[in-house]
Amino acid sequence: MRRLRLHDRLWWGAIGGGCLHAFALTPWVAQVWPPLSALLQTAGLICLLVLLSGPVSARRGAVCAWLYSTAWLIGGTGWIYVSLHRYGELPAWLSALSVLALSLFLSSFMAAAAWCWLAWRRLQVWRDALAWAGLWLLAEVTRALIFTGFPWAVSGYGLVDVGWRLAAPWVGVYGAGALWAGVVAWLVLGWRLSQSHPDAQRAPAKWALAMLVLVVTLMWQPASSILTFTRAVGHPLSVTLLQGNVPQDEKFVPELQVPMLIWYARELAQAQTDLVVAPETAVPLLPSQLPDDYWRGLTHAFQAPGRHALFGVPLGSFESGYTNSVAGMSAQAAQMPDGFYRYNKHHLVPFGEFIPLGFHWFVAMMNMPLGDFARGPLVSPSFEVSGQRVAPTICYEDLYGEEIAARFVDAGKAPTVLANVSNLAWFGEDVAIFQHQQIARMRSLEFQIPTIRATNTGATMIVDHDGRIVRRLQPNTRGALVSSVQGYEGVTPYAWWAGRWGLWPLVLLGLMVAIPFNRIGLLRR
Repeated sequence: MRRLRLHDRLWWGAIGGGCLHAFALTPWVAQVWPPLSALLQTAGLICLLVLLSGPVSARRGAVCAWLYSTAWLIGGTGWIYVSLHRYGELPAWLSALSVLALSLFLSSFMAAAAWCWLAWRRLQVWRDALAWAGLWLLAEVTRALIFTGFPWAVSGYGLVDVGWRLAAPWVGVYGAGALWAGVVAWLVLGWRLSQSHPDAQRAPAKWALAMLVLVVTLMWQPASSILTFTRAVGHPLSVTLLQGNVPQDEKFVPELQVPMLIWYARELAQAQTDLVVAPETAVPLLPSQLPDDYWRGLTHAFQAPGRHALFGVPLGSFESGYTNSVAGMSAQAAQMPDGFYRYNKHHLVPFGEFIPLGFHWFVAMMNMPLGDFARGPLVSPSFEVSGQRVAPTICYEDLYGEEIAARFVDAGKAPTVLANVSNLAWFGEDVAIFQHQQIARMRSLEFQIPTIRATNTGATMIVDHDGRIVRRLQPNTRGALVSSVQGYEGVTPYAWWAGRWGLWPLVLLGLMVAIPFNRIGLLRR
């Protein structure tokens, strides 16, 4: 009976810590005070580490980490339920079960990391903390790599408003999260050791001082990066970013598409800025399905010098296949083989844009306009706009900084502005929009170049090269954001190594610091 009570305390403590971590990724916390997200996330990890650093076996510790991560990911990705139930028309129980199953599967990597850490730990603070950082890094990177990856809600995004974000141009979101996890582990383990073996430490007060330093870095909001690897180039672009706020259950209904098509065509044609951008599938039909004069009218509107447009549209045909694409219109683009600039989405969404092997039965149960899209190339040329190189990404793609980094290998052709077009109407009105906003800010931090976003429901915004939001439209409203953006050129350390080798340097680094050196005789105690 006593063992059962102990288990209950461990399990509920781990779930509580995971809920703190999940709550840190919600917009309501950031609205109170942006650094509060990082503080809550840190409190959640401290809960987990206090449990794991006690008298717990590797098996029980793995279950704790599994429960912690599952609670974290259910809170961080629970918006999937909205798309499955409200728009996919799956039963509520099956939609909830799908979210739980996905979270349990993705959490198994963190469970494996905890098991290894407990099995290998040496009860030496710095070595155990280093091993924790390495295993944490491997668990999060594995989520980004396996089965095309789903690294949503990784820990680094919770640090975008605090001092730890300064690591992003060097080691990216995963490296920043691992550094944070290692430092928190060092403090918790040091505190636990000072409590149980006070004579073995110089003074317990030093751990209190170190914790104070951590809290300060979690509250500090740096005005700019300490080291800047990029520089302003050319003149600022005037931009118009469109947000149609089209309900998802109307977007693909033929009789309801006409008002949307008219609104976007009018706003695109009437924009008086260097560049106007409309969201993903702003035009939800193939060009061959549009009225005869619609596409021709858009092309004609941007023949004048200095006028440029980017908008989301599916391209191709039902016979030869189609892509989720961004079309670019300008006088220069009219000379291209297609008569316009074309960017095809490279990283497709499982179930939404391609059906994984063995899951056709699941997709058949949903009432969604889904299909198997063709994949675009990893590296596509940027869209030239008045001396700036604007690099499109479509929705979920900006979750993969290592793939965007491939565009920076040739520094002379590297983007000076990132442009994300998206449609998050599938996923509710709050949490997913906020999280995607944090993702876009992290990409600007990693590459130290600005990001512009045109979305259906939010967050339509301009982010500067330091990851700060310059202007933003109110989510879930229809409107146009008119402002300017300054392009930046250059290559950060992260862009340099991730563009060449992807996430594999982090995998190698994680293995190097997580390997139990004492057990294989490389180091002696």
